[in-house]
Amino acid sequence: QVQLVESGGGLVQAGGSLRLSCAASGRTFSSYDMGWFRQAPGKEREFVAAISWKRLNTYYADSVKGRFTISRDNAKNTVYLQMNSLRPEDATVYYCAARGRGGIVAVTTGYDYWGQGTQVTVSS
Repeated sequence: QVQLVESGGGLVQAGGSLRLSCAASGRTFSSYDMGWFRQAPGKEREFVAAISWKRLNTYYADSVKGRFTISRDNAKNTVYLQMNSLRPEDATVYYCAARGRGGIVAVTTGYDYWGQGTQVTVSS
């Protein structure tokens, strides 16, 4: 069982940066592949980025590639999403998610645990 708590959201101007954090409970955090998703009101939750449990593999949505970076610190049970060059279209609620080892995936159905989300607002 894993519990996830996101933080780091807030208001930023277009072109600015934010770093989201997702703290996980439990002693087996390093056993999980982790992902970040986002969901706007009335829209489906969409994949943003994922990282494997050994940090050897990362994967990004085309819309954020080159601007966002996912990383993790297994000693701190935390996964991060560094977001640079933010755009108004990046503004929404961001969720982190965890899945057992098996390779990183980009679909919501591949994840077993979810955080409550953190709001990102980008002013133009």
